[in-house]
Amino acid sequence: MQRTDNLRIASITEVSTPDVVRNEIPLTDAAADTVDQARNAIAKVLNGQDDRLVAIVGPCSIHDTAAAKEYASKLARLREELADDIVIVMRVYFEKPRTTVGWKGLINDPDLDDSFQIDKGLRSARKLLLELNDSGMPAGVEYLDILTPQYISDLVSWGAIGARTTESQLHREMGSGLSCAVGFKNGTEGNIKVAVDAIQSARNPHRFLSLTTAGAISIFETTGNDQTHVILRGGSSGPNYEAEHIDATAAMLEKAGLPSKIMVDCSHANSQKKHERQLLVAEDLGNQIAGGDNRIFGVMVESHLVAGRQDVEPGATPTYGQSITDACLGWDDTDVLLRKLAETVRTRRQKKAA
Repeated sequence: MQRTDNLRIASITEVSTPDVVRNEIPLTDAAADTVDQARNAIAKVLNGQDDRLVAIVGPCSIHDTAAAKEYASKLARLREELADDIVIVMRVYFEKPRTTVGWKGLINDPDLDDSFQIDKGLRSARKLLLELNDSGMPAGVEYLDILTPQYISDLVSWGAIGARTTESQLHREMGSGLSCAVGFKNGTEGNIKVAVDAIQSARNPHRFLSLTTAGAISIFETTGNDQTHVILRGGSSGPNYEAEHIDATAAMLEKAGLPSKIMVDCSHANSQKKHERQLLVAEDLGNQIAGGDNRIFGVMVESHLVAGRQDVEPGATPTYGQSITDACLGWDDTDVLLRKLAETVRTRRQKKAA
C-alpha cells in the first residue's frame, strides 16, 4: 500500500498529448499567415516602427464558441476598417484564475457542469482558435496553466500573464520561451514593480522542466523574450491609467533599462469593475494619445455581443452572447470605443507630422 504519496488524489485520468490534438486539428497555411502577420505587427508597434495602437478586445472568457465566432465576424469588419490606426486582436480567454473557486474556463470545464471534460476542452479551444485565424482574426490568450501552451500556442498572436501569476517564477520562465509578445499585469493590489521584475526575468534565458508536444517531460532552454511588456490593470489601491500613472510606470521601466511601452487594461480595477466605465478609461487614454503620448502602445477591453454578465443557472439557457464571468461592454459601445481610439491615433500622427 502507498503510505506517503497521493494521499489526497481522488483519481488520475490521462489526457491526449499535444501532438495528438495538434494532428487532429492541424495548423493551416491561412491560420499561420494570420498569426505571423499579427505577431510581426505587434512587434513593430513595440519596437517603435509602427505608430498604430494595439487593441486586445473581446469577451472576458469564452464559454460559447458559436457566440465567439459571431463576435469575431463583427470585430473582423472593424479590424479591416480601422487597420491603418489600430492592430486589433481578439481576446480569446480559455482559462480563468479564481480567487477562491468557480468556473475555470472552457478548457477546464467546457460543458459548464463541473464534469471537467478537459480532453474535450483542449480540442474545443484549439478548434476555435484555428477557425478564427483561418478567417483572418488573430487571437490573444491568458496563459494560466503552464502545460496548455503546447496545445494552442502556434495559434496565438499575443499572450498575457495575469495579476495573480505575474510573480510566479514558472510563468516568467514560460514567458521567456513563448513565440509571441507577452504582457505581464501589475499585481492585484496595484504593485507595478512585480510586473517590471517579471519583464526583466522573461527577457533572460531560462532552463526549466516542461512538457513537449509528444508528452515527454524535458528540460527546456529558452533564449528570452524581448517582446515582454507591462499591462496596467489597477488594483486594490485604485486605478492606474491616468497620466500620472503612465509617467510613474515609464520612469520605473526606464530605471530598469526597459522600453517605456505600456498597455492599459480598461477593465478590472481600472474600471472599478463596472463594465460601462471602460468607455471613460478609454476616453482618458485617448486624450493622452491624442496629446502625443507614444508610451501607451496598447489597450485591453472586455467586450461581448451583449452588455453585462450573467450567472449560469442549472437547467436554464444562458443569454446568448453575454459573459458568464466579468461584465463586458456590449457590441455597440465597443464599436464606438474603438472608433474614438482610432481617431486619437490619427490626431497624434497629424501633430507629429505638423
